Amino acid sequence: MLKIRNLESGYGNLKVLKGLSLHVKKGEIVTIIGANGAGKSTLLNTLASLVKPSHGEILLQGINITGSFPNFIVKNGCVLVPEGRQLYPSMTVRENLILGAYTLYRKRENKKAAENLENIYSMFPVLEERRTQMAGTLSGGEQQMVAIGRALMSDPDLILMDEPSMGLAPLIVKDILRIVVQLRDKGKTVLIVEQNARAVLEIADRGYVMETGSLILEGSAEELLDNEDVKRAYLGRDYKNFTD
Repeated sequence: MLKIRNLESGYGNLKVLKGLSLHVKKGEIVTIIGANGAGKSTLLNTLASLVKPSHGEILLQGINITGSFPNFIVKNGCVLVPEGRQLYPSMTVRENLILGAYTLYRKRENKKAAENLENIYSMFPVLEERRTQMAGTLSGGEQQMVAIGRALMSDPDLILMDEPSMGLAPLIVKDILRIVVQLRDKGKTVLIVEQNARAVLEIADRGYVMETGSLILEGSAEELLDNEDVKRAYLGRDYKNFTD
């Protein structure tokens, strides 16, 4: 699904990603964990082409998308659910969702966009109830649902998720991560950056640990949960299963 080779990226003279390589298989949930400033968000923004790489290669379903325009990335089946949701607060829920289907509208696939909208409402019934409500008046969890729904409007194969649990209460975090599992069960592939390492490793298939722009460890979710260094650095002394 996704292959990254020797990727370097950053901001001006500041190099953030340093020769990073990873892969994501179709139908997986793969997580990237690490401390603040490790470069996790920069990686996702580079994959979405919001930040341009200076070196390396990104292959999406065999297509070289390195440095392509963001709309080309979306057109080829990859979307980003950004950190902080980044909704348009003065627009309605429905209007925010429809923005996610802009590639379909450009191809005059209005019927497909309408079908996708109905599918989003089926997945998130509360969003249909609040479809005419301003997005900025929703709760944090509901806003995150809109952000995920907006991404799904283009019917992507690969979903990049940046800190979906940020600022949410623990019970809402569980709901959001259950949605991630549902997406995988429906055939979607998810690459998720999350500081709540314990929670995300409980639902992921595999994971990578990132420090200062490089990947220092990889393995199955179970292997990372059992790794003493990961426990000490990211899971805390009182580590216990998220599902407990």
